[in-house]
Amino acid sequence: MARHEITWFFSNEGSRNEVRMRVVNILATENPGTGSGDDASKYIYYVETLKSGDRVYLQRPANLHNGFDFLVCVENANYATAGERRRNYPKHDDFGTDLQKKKEENPEMYAALYGLLRMVYECHDVTDEQMNTIEFNSGLPVDHILKAIKWLFIEQDIRYWNYSGRNMTWGIVPPLD
Repeated sequence: MARHEITWFFSNEGSRNEVRMRVVNILATENPGTGSGDDASKYIYYVETLKSGDRVYLQRPANLHNGFDFLVCVENANYATAGERRRNYPKHDDFGTDLQKKKEENPEMYAALYGLLRMVYECHDVTDEQMNTIEFNSGLPVDHILKAIKWLFIEQDIRYWNYSGRNMTWGIVPPLD
């Protein structure tokens, strides 16, 4: 089967359940596969564009092939540390470590970033203009973090439907002192 590529612009506004269900309803329109491997249906959803021009995309099925699970990927990104196999999908620890370094670099600027992270966590849209007011010398660009972590929050809400969902991802964000 061919891989389907879809560009999808998505608002993060609403309740946790409203956001989750908007995503689930889109994923539910996918055509089923007829088997595994080449017979599985495969989808790429381009959902965000970064200032660099690279895109955040959702890849389905994800590695575990569980229900509505998806992998959050970023074009031309490599989150692997030296000696590891290249990977363009962030793990929660990648963002946790990056955010901790930002907090240490500039606590005042980190407080502004924390406010935007909180907005995304609470299911609100954050504009590029808001993101562009925050800059660090180290790590990933602010828009990269905010636009990718939004989808990690949503993915966790879907995967852990009856449990804590996005709260697990929020746990990687270093608190303000």
